[in-house]
Amino acid sequence: MQGGSSGIVYGGLKYQARCIADVRADAGSTTFLAGTLSLKEENEVHLIRLSPAESELICDGLFYHPNEIWDLKSCPFDHRVFSTVYTSGESYGASVWKIPELYGQSNSPQLQQLFTLDEHTGKIRCVLWWPLGKHDKLISIDDRNIFLWNIDASNKSAKVISQGSADMLPNLRGGAWDPHNHNSVATITDSSLNCWDLRSMKKSNAIEHAHFRDVDYNPKKQHIFATAEDEFGIRLWDLRMLKYPLKNLPGHSHWTWTVRHNPEHDQLILSAGTDSTVNLWFAKVGTDESGPESPSGSPTREQEPLLNSYTDYEDSIYGIAWSSHDPSLFASLSYDGRVVLESVKPYLQRK
Repeated sequence: MQGGSSGIVYGGLKYQARCIADVRADAGSTTFLAGTLSLKEENEVHLIRLSPAESELICDGLFYHPNEIWDLKSCPFDHRVFSTVYTSGESYGASVWKIPELYGQSNSPQLQQLFTLDEHTGKIRCVLWWPLGKHDKLISIDDRNIFLWNIDASNKSAKVISQGSADMLPNLRGGAWDPHNHNSVATITDSSLNCWDLRSMKKSNAIEHAHFRDVDYNPKKQHIFATAEDEFGIRLWDLRMLKYPLKNLPGHSHWTWTVRHNPEHDQLILSAGTDSTVNLWFAKVGTDESGPESPSGSPTREQEPLLNSYTDYEDSIYGIAWSSHDPSLFASLSYDGRVVLESVKPYLQRK
């Protein structure tokens, strides 16, 4: 099903942007953080909130950030804390920041830099927070290494606990932390996906021979995760059976860049890509089912997996985020700095 956009548009970002994150720890409202990617200008982080009447997106805070933002994550247990990965063009860095208490009373208050993750020597790709509840650990990934940190925001300190090396793997591109197991993380490269045991910092199992661009765990179903890939589009997997995917979904007409499971409705998935489109999928998988690649018994008629395509964009979409406050809402960020909030309620009723 093709559809334009009937969503709410936020036009406050002045520069190009790739990163948007749901502020999970803000239990009172639908809130997002978005960061800009300007080479010449001073970059910004916007705190964007849905108005009480749910009719507009308002800027609840605007903060200057010194460098281009290539990764942005909100702390899952403190709504005023977030991480960024940034570059000055020559070198990469990663920091954890805190929004000042009086942010609503000043045009551009200074962010408080709690600490930097300064053990990296390579190109930093991303920072990962464990998604569920308070956790005193943080993961950072560069192109050759994965670091596990012990963090103490109150004392503004971060210390490396352990480090894993990519060894013979191609350069790491990113990863995801298993919400069902805080000792497990998945990393992606241009040709493989690898699962790591953080206790030993060793790779446990892998998917080979695919160009991965994103990975995301299903927060409601243990062992299930989704990948965005150049050759195969979107595939759903069971960690215990990586030889074949549970399900294949078509990708985008250009690169499929990102994929996200809904925080409450385990069969809903968003994907976005460089074809200026966001797709909403209904992807029913179960750990007790045979995948469509090797069906057993009589065939069953599957529901059409593509529920809707949101096409009212003029640039590539690198960032999408479900609202954890209201899981029927998601925000997308196109490269031209346009944020759009959409509702999937009609498809929840149909599902």
